[in-house]
Amino acid sequence: MENMYYIGLDVHKKTISYCVKDGSGRIYAEAEIPATRLDLDMWMKTLPQPWTAAMEATIFTAWIYDHLKPHAAAVKVAHPLMLRAIAAAKKKNDRIDAHKIADCLRCNFLPECYMASAEIRERRRTLRYRNLLVRQAVQMKNKIAVLLMEAGVSYNKQKLHKVGYFRELLTRTSMKG
Repeated sequence: MENMYYIGLDVHKKTISYCVKDGSGRIYAEAEIPATRLDLDMWMKTLPQPWTAAMEATIFTAWIYDHLKPHAAAVKVAHPLMLRAIAAAKKKNDRIDAHKIADCLRCNFLPECYMASAEIRERRRTLRYRNLLVRQAVQMKNKIAVLLMEAGVSYNKQKLHKVGYFRELLTRTSMKG
């Protein structure tokens, strides 16, 4: 039976600290790599087989998770608050965090959190963007209405944002002035 290798990843915006341990807890490798797909690909070629990895859930976790998943026996994501409670320590840095995540994974103490599929995450991202656009459109409509009220221009609220009505209002008010 092959020995499993356990990898703890401490993920940041520009770098990833990692620690690779064998089943007995001996450190196989540890270092820091740039957080890019190319660097992850080169790093994965150096890993012993088979391996499983874990990382704390952050805003950067999803793309790393998707990139590593096809190459690993398993990739897991840890709940940040529960992980902090388990691995609380006075000394804290990226290297130590990667060690602790690897140990939690190796000893099956990793407080896993749900990782939605790539399709669902993409749909959520699209809906968040749509929500932003709708909010901004409503803000602009409200600002236009306020500007008209401040200028004392009477307008039909239902027609205000229909095609051509605003232009009609402008020509009507300019003829009066």
